[in-house]
This record gives sequence, C-alpha cells and structure tokens, in this order.
Amino acid sequence: MSATAVAGLPKAMWGTALPQLRPRRVRPAWPSAAAIRQLSGGARVASAATGFAPSNRPAVDASGTPFNTTFQFSIPDKVGALDEVLGLLRRQGVSLTRIESRPARGRRGHYDIYIDFAAGSAVEVGRLRNALAGLASVDEINVVAGDSDVAGLDYRHVPWFPRKIADLDKFGDKVLSYGEELDADHPGFKDPKYRERRAEITAIARSYRQYVEHPVLIGPLTQPALCNAMYSGMQLPYIKYTDEEIKTWGVVFDKVSALYPTHACKEHRYIFPLLVSNCGYRRDNIPQLEDVSRFIKDCTGWTIRPVMGLLSSRDFLNGLAFRVFHSTQYIRHHSVPLYTPEPDVCHELLGHVPLYADP
Repeated sequence: MSATAVAGLPKAMWGTALPQLRPRRVRPAWPSAAAIRQLSGGARVASAATGFAPSNRPAVDASGTPFNTTFQFSIPDKVGALDEVLGLLRRQGVSLTRIESRPARGRRGHYDIYIDFAAGSAVEVGRLRNALAGLASVDEINVVAGDSDVAGLDYRHVPWFPRKIADLDKFGDKVLSYGEELDADHPGFKDPKYRERRAEITAIARSYRQYVEHPVLIGPLTQPALCNAMYSGMQLPYIKYTDEEIKTWGVVFDKVSALYPTHACKEHRYIFPLLVSNCGYRRDNIPQLEDVSRFIKDCTGWTIRPVMGLLSSRDFLNGLAFRVFHSTQYIRHHSVPLYTPEPDVCHELLGHVPLYADP
C-alpha cells in the first residue's frame, strides 16, 4: 500500500523530518533484581538482555474489571517444556487470548514465549508469576502490566506496544524464523559458507539501535545534574556484498525490471526510476539501506531499519506506526535466484520500498 494510506497526513507535511528530539524526562531507577525477587517470593525477572524493564506498578483495577496482561518468559527447546507451562495455566484457570513463540535472542535452543490473558487483580498476576517461576524449565519472566502515563488511555486494557520510536529496539531482534537459522527446506540449508554469511549479516542487524543514549549535563552550573538525552545516532549498517551476491541480485533485478512495465502499479513505475537515479539501483550494485532510507525520508518521512529476519505481524505493524519499515539485508541463495521462502534484500528493495517513497 502507499505511504499515504498508512500515514494519512496532509500534503503540506509530506517529506518533513521527524520533530526535533528533546531530552526525555529522568526516569526513576528500577529496583534491583534481588529486591524484586525478594518482594515476589523468588520469582525470576527479565534480565537486561531481554530488552524489557519489569513493571514496578501493580496492575490494579479498582473496578474489578478484568484487564489484559502480557507475560514473557523463556523455555528450552525440549519435549514437554511447553506442555508443562500449558498444564500449569490450565490448573490456574487462565484463559489465554494469545500465545506466541520466538527464538530467544542470544540463547540457542531456547524460545521466548508471549502469553496474553485477562487478569482479575494484581494478586492473580503475582500468583501466576510465582507459579511459573516454580517450573524448572521457565526462565526470565517479564510481566507487562498496567500503566496510565497518557491521559485518557488506560493501558491496563491493552497489551504492551511501543509508545516512542526508541521502543522499536525492544523487539527488533526478536524474529519468528530465518535470520541466521534456516529451515531444512531452505535452498541454502546445506551450504555452510552461505550460512556463515547469513550469520554475519544478521549479527550486524542485531547490534543496530534506533536511538542511542548519551549522558548530558543540565541545570545551572552551580548545581549541574546528569540526564539521559536520546539522539538518533546509529547509521544504518553498510554491507560489502560479495560478487556472488551481486550476481544473484542482478538476475532478480533484470527479471522484475522487465515485468514492471506490464505488472507494476503506476506509483511503482513512477518511483522506481527515481530510485535508480538517487539510490544506486542497478543490476551490478545492491543499494545500501542508508542511501535508500535517506531518499524515502525526504519523499514521505518514512525510514528503514535493519532486521534479523521475519518479524511477527504485531511487531511489523508496530514499526509502521512510527513510519519505520523493517528490512533484511541478506540475500537469497544463489542456486535459486528467482525463489526465496523468506523476505530478503531483493524482496524488500524491489518490492516494498518504492511505495514507501510515494506520497
């Protein structure tokens, strides 16, 4: 779909950059993990590696109306681990509204599990958290409970979602599949050189951050204070593509370019020559995300960020809410250049990107 259909902004605002960033307010420090374990009866909490901070606000609904709550925890990839969790939820009388699994970041052989359910009280949330913590296979429990920072919107009734663009860093490396891990039916599954290259590129995407924080001094010189100011800092990663990867791109580029005049919509046909002129789109060159992101930001305000693999629909749409398109940087296997079971840089740059530049 075109950017206009998603953004819905007046024409006067097309092509404008994001508002100037201001130092964010100082956030009180979270209690230590040891303190939280003591208060929660020994329940394990999420480490810094999960990208989430445990909520220190009790999810209390004074009216007694059930409110949506999300748990995130990790389990090993072994027979019976998930069944043990589901059995406990059944015994606790928990009715799930959503369950989702993703490969755990930085922990081979583990999966992050996300569950949504309607909780009746903070006591119920705490009881279930402690029960899950008692299972030997469950680790890194994170409770996403209620919050009401924005007037008029009660966050106890919705699952967690990003409220500022920096929050995209919390799930950018939590992919459903692929990335460096390949299924057995993937054309590159038995190619160790290709798998090594995929792992190299996905590791680069994993390290990317939408915004970086720097401590700055604020206040009068007589009483200076430290404050974390957020800046848009990281340039999109530059990938030096190999001759084989460029050759694969060239085969796809030639094929789809020949089809565009008869099969592409008029918006795509209008934008594509501009990408050729401004972003290095040609058969012997794979465009860099940084160049493409700058171009589409000038056109419509959209930007691109790298991603390790296939995101859940929920997380992908969360990015679109901030005019951010998640794009892979690796390329399909050279043995079958006109087929891929997953999104790759050909799919992203030749298929999706042109319409993000159309106002």
